[in-house]
Amino acid sequence: MTLLAINWGSVGIKTLQFILSFSILVTLHELGHFLTARWFKCRVEKFYLFFNPWFSLWKKKVGDTEYGIGWVPFGGYVKISGMIDESMDKDAMKQPPKDYEFRSKPAWQRLIIMTAGVIVNVILAIVIFIFIAWTWGDVFLPGKNMTYGVYADSSARKIGMQNGDKIIAVDTTEVKDFSTLPKSIILDDAQTLKVDRNGTIVSLPLTTAFKQELNRNKFEGFVDIRRPVIVDSLDSSAVHFIDNKLQKNDTLVAINHIAFRWYNEYDSLKKNYKNQDVVLTVLRQKDTVDVKLKLDTAGRAGFFAAGSKLFQLVTNDYTFGESIGVGFRKCFTTLGNYIAGLRQIFKGNISPKDSLGSVISIGNTFPGIWDWETFWRLTGIFSIILAFMNILPVPALDGGHALFTIYEIITGRKPSDKFMEYAQMVGMVLLLGLMAYALGLDVWRSFFKH
Repeated sequence: MTLLAINWGSVGIKTLQFILSFSILVTLHELGHFLTARWFKCRVEKFYLFFNPWFSLWKKKVGDTEYGIGWVPFGGYVKISGMIDESMDKDAMKQPPKDYEFRSKPAWQRLIIMTAGVIVNVILAIVIFIFIAWTWGDVFLPGKNMTYGVYADSSARKIGMQNGDKIIAVDTTEVKDFSTLPKSIILDDAQTLKVDRNGTIVSLPLTTAFKQELNRNKFEGFVDIRRPVIVDSLDSSAVHFIDNKLQKNDTLVAINHIAFRWYNEYDSLKKNYKNQDVVLTVLRQKDTVDVKLKLDTAGRAGFFAAGSKLFQLVTNDYTFGESIGVGFRKCFTTLGNYIAGLRQIFKGNISPKDSLGSVISIGNTFPGIWDWETFWRLTGIFSIILAFMNILPVPALDGGHALFTIYEIITGRKPSDKFMEYAQMVGMVLLLGLMAYALGLDVWRSFFKH
């Protein structure tokens, strides 16, 4: 990969979506801690979006609390007086406890304060999924409705899949939604893929090595929905038409007289003619027409191809009341899928280095165009994942603090401040080391793997 090959416009949109999404998640998570701390009369010294070692991008003090924005986009924090946290303010802990400090509050109040951020993230995820269901409903493509079958790329051909196969089942479970195929193969530990090949049902083996390869490649090089190249709408400003123009419903059949039938074939061919004059041959009603134009630097021809309109999709619309149940179900299904992924890692079916990623990987999950449905869907997914990660019983995370507090409630013995300091330091070292490792993996994937 070179810097010149990067689509910086797409990167910018991904980055903006990532910043907005995680600003929402982190701010509301920390607001949970903030509000419950204030509810129990704790003094909150700082409320920060992102971390601010050495300096802040912005800060303002209101009352006892300094509100600010840091420059390290790995989360955020509230600094509550009398609490061992990321600030490691040991001097304050040497003083006698004051009424407004966290450490002077009953254990049950401290437990609520520590788990409030996680609870807010769970509630946020549920609310997001409710409104997604109410606003957009569910639209999906069953495997059996894939009119033209799939395009079998290199990975698919390794297990015997062929172009035109229709994927109808994973093991014995019907593929009711083609977009869930990755989950069904990887997270459900599937063993076979059943395809309809010209009316004959064929079972294809899914080995552990094959699934590891799919996960490593993020399912690139596996399958795509096969479809003809039909012009749905035009973006004439993107290219220069030299002779004739494309029209809605044109079907592209050749580029520079090299014939193709399917979109994946066209997509592969056009990459050879970036920023060059080409002749596109199209079927227009009953005629064959040549259109001469100059492709842009990314190989685009100034049109958007028809996609979902070519297939019989299944649409589920929900009333607001129905959306509540859907929202709860999708929230906890998302959590279950995430836990299933972790289980596959511990079973050795997925390599940690293939799954682990930093903010770069997270940012890349957002699309290169602004799509509010996708934005909110990903924000809901990340909200429930953030809740799960924070409740893990690891020192320096909310779950670690909660575990020590539960221990105190059960035994009646409070861990010493010195123990909490050491536990916090160990937890911070582990988390920072993990983040550095994940960032290193992303840099390697971006600049060296290809």
